[in-house]
Amino acid sequence: MNIQITPAQLCGAATAPTSKSTAHRALICAAFADAPGSLQIKDSSEDLEATANCLRALGAAVQNSGERWTVCPPKALPAKATLDCGESGSTLRFLLPVAAACGVEVTCTGHGRLPQRPMQPLLEVLRTHGCTVNDGFPLRCAGQLRGGSFVIDGCMSSQFTTGLLLALPLCGRDSTLTVRPPLASGPYVDITLEILAQYGVPVARNELQFYVPSVKYHSRDYTVEGDWSNAAFWLCAGVPVRNLRPDSPQGDKKILSVLTAFGAAIQTENDYICADVSSLHGTVVDAADIPDLVPAIAAVAATAAGTTIICHAAHLRFKESDRIRTTVQMLCALGADAEETDDGLRITGVPRLSGGVVDGCGDHRIVMAAAIAAQRCTSPVIICGAQAVNKSYPRFFEEYSRLGGLVHVL
Repeated sequence: MNIQITPAQLCGAATAPTSKSTAHRALICAAFADAPGSLQIKDSSEDLEATANCLRALGAAVQNSGERWTVCPPKALPAKATLDCGESGSTLRFLLPVAAACGVEVTCTGHGRLPQRPMQPLLEVLRTHGCTVNDGFPLRCAGQLRGGSFVIDGCMSSQFTTGLLLALPLCGRDSTLTVRPPLASGPYVDITLEILAQYGVPVARNELQFYVPSVKYHSRDYTVEGDWSNAAFWLCAGVPVRNLRPDSPQGDKKILSVLTAFGAAIQTENDYICADVSSLHGTVVDAADIPDLVPAIAAVAATAAGTTIICHAAHLRFKESDRIRTTVQMLCALGADAEETDDGLRITGVPRLSGGVVDGCGDHRIVMAAAIAAQRCTSPVIICGAQAVNKSYPRFFEEYSRLGGLVHVL
């Protein structure tokens, strides 16, 4: 789907969609709990549907009716299963070790960039602890993941750590997990630990060492919080947002401190959070823990006075696209002054962007960033492949239009 956006100021207020990161984890915990449970998930997405479908393949009953999802754990685990992970790195990296802990022989498939995304650190750990798994794609894993002492590199993705933390309670014995520093995107592990605790698994942590008990997940009814990652696009556009938890473990709530560094004034009133982005200046942004914010931050930097440096973001090259390169391409297509660095971007602000044609590159965050940047353009913006937003935020353009954005499907 290609769309055209005519520049217009957004107005009104938005409601943050459901946190995809939290929902992935909660669905998995619910699917292996000691009894049926339910989740309140305001918004689904292709990635969440991929996780739900994989859990069904593993024997769980997952049904959603509106915002209420009911999850019944498997009455019996299958001997073998095929897990279609779609384009979801979270689904693949979380459920591969979970299936191994359950002793289910799985074939993991997927499409888009998923087959090219790094997996080696996790595969090596699985092989060390009782599993056989190939290097190519689709991934085939057999054997029983055994509990014990685990070590994994943390520099490539925190999703490997999360996958093991979700799997180890199912391994039949207490385990320790040591992460070799640095831990990329560390706040995502904080989300995991909070969800594990909510489902009855108390993990003790000593810096980058985790002590995981072998206990059954406890069933519960759980309401998934709003998503700071996707809400960041509205905040960067100056739109007030509700349904955001100020004390959330989500690292992307750091968008508020980033916008403050740009010179924005943050206001909180009646459960809404808003940023005044009318007059901004360049800054330096350390993106090590907030990689998903980079496209939105870059859209802000494109018209902020002076130069902005976004650094420590090398792991962005292994996302749905090479997100450093595609962010720069998106900005330059709209008339921005942006260039790649080894581990990020350098952006020199211009008073206004010109507009133009953007390739969404199959990346939901590139598409949404281009839509936010369109507000700052003098001419229309055409976004090719805009359907990529379905991966995390299918309602994005519906909400964009409701807020006064002028969107036309070509």
